[in-house]
This record gives sequence, C-alpha cells and structure tokens, in this order.
Amino acid sequence: MKSYFLSLALVAISLNVANAQSFHAGIKFGANINKLSGQSFKDEFTYGYHAGIFTEIPISRKWTIQPEVVFSEVNKDTSSKFSQLYNLNATRASNIKLSYLTVPLILNYNITSLVSLQAGPQFGILLDQHKDLLQNGKAAFKQGDFSMLGGVQVKLSSLRLYARYVVGLNNLNDIDNQDNWKNQSIQVGVGLSIL
Repeated sequence: MKSYFLSLALVAISLNVANAQSFHAGIKFGANINKLSGQSFKDEFTYGYHAGIFTEIPISRKWTIQPEVVFSEVNKDTSSKFSQLYNLNATRASNIKLSYLTVPLILNYNITSLVSLQAGPQFGILLDQHKDLLQNGKAAFKQGDFSMLGGVQVKLSSLRLYARYVVGLNNLNDIDNQDNWKNQSIQVGVGLSIL
C-alpha cells in the first residue's frame, strides 16, 4: 500500500514538473570575494574565481530547484598570529591558495519571471591546498566544507545574473583547536542557459 502511494506521489510530481516551466541547464562563471575568519588570517577580503555548470528543475510556477557543480578558488593571506600559534616562518605561511569543488543545492523562489530569491546548502570538497603551509606537508585544512548560501538571481532570457553570500558552518582547521577557521564568500557572476 505504501509503494502505491509513493508511486502515485511520484507520478503527480512528474506531471506537475512537466506542466511547469521547462528544464534548463547551462554554464556559469564569476568572481569570489573571500574571507577566512579566525585570528590566524588577516581580517580582509581577497579575490578568487568560480566556474561550473547548473541545472534548473521546476517544481511549480514559483519554485525551482537548482543543483550546481562549481570549481571555486580561495586566496588568503595569513596574519602574524598564524606564525606565532603554529611556530612557523612567516614567509612560508604568508599566502594560501585553496581549490574547492562545490555542490550547491539551491531552492529558487521566483518573485517574478525575471527575479528569484535563492537559498540552500553547499557542500565543498577541498581539491588542492597550499602544501608548504606546515612542516612535512601536513594538511592544515579539512577536506570538506559545509556552508549555507542566500542570494538573488535575475533571469534575462537565457542569461542569468546572480549575487550570493555564502557562510561556512564548520571549522576548517585540521591542525588543532587553537583557532576556529570559517569560510565566507560573496559571489557575483553570470550564467548562460544552453538547454
């Protein structure tokens, strides 16, 4: 009986999606304005970039799910406290570059046919990090990051213009518990629907 109701619900959702706006997929790219919080890092924003792919799956006239796969780069300078906390040469630990593969799962609320509000979780996998940060190549950053994002998107035919704020929820410090590191980012960019 439960499988019958589940099948009926899936058919109803499928029909609703088919009758709603059409499915879209495309590419996107833009700028990251990043900040790593914690006393180990300078209290300033730095710049990076992101590029990836997205899909738009309509649920109803007002709601759309937008999963994405995005390559994102974070650049950051450490503060003098980093060298003091971890007893390092300041020149070795001055500039950090992190590369993430992020997977945002965004829920869009379409205010109008042009403007959508966006919110949802983002999962990040650290692909590459600054290898000379600590002695003997010890990893300084955790391999995963969990964030929440919110923003706005403007849809002009096949063009998407967006701005988002992403805030990290977990501590990225994989060395010890002396300092709590969290990622923050403002993303602005352009998407192009090709399907």
